Amino acid sequence: FASLVSQDYVNGTDQEEIRTGVDQCIQKFLDVARQTECFFLQKRLQLSVQKPEQVIKEDVSELRNELQRKEALIQKHLSKLRHWQQVLEDISVQHKKPAEMPQGPLAYVEQAAAALPAPMKQT
Repeated sequence: FASLVSQDYVNGTDQEEIRTGVDQCIQKFLDVARQTECFFLQKRLQLSVQKPEQVIKEDVSELRNELQRKEALIQKHLSKLRHWQQVLEDISVQHKKPAEMPQGPLAYVEQAAAALPAPMKQT
């Protein structure tokens, strides 16, 4: 990490020199990351050979965690679904008042026309 936070290239005047230095630092960092990953993969391989039951236990644990996460997500979606179903029911109840809603194709037009104010007489 020291090469990433070093101040060597901060006061540089040439943009190309700065870019090259930063690229080198990034490449070093990626190389070290690959070596670290390789180390852990080797240790994982050794563990799987020496103690295969441990690998199975870890896999089972990961699957349980994933199931719990998915179950929580399902519950969250169900609660949202229930909420929106209730909202839709409330809206449909507000818009459907059977006693006040006349039936027939022109009933809505007649109801709207009845709600308009009467025309004013011209004198």
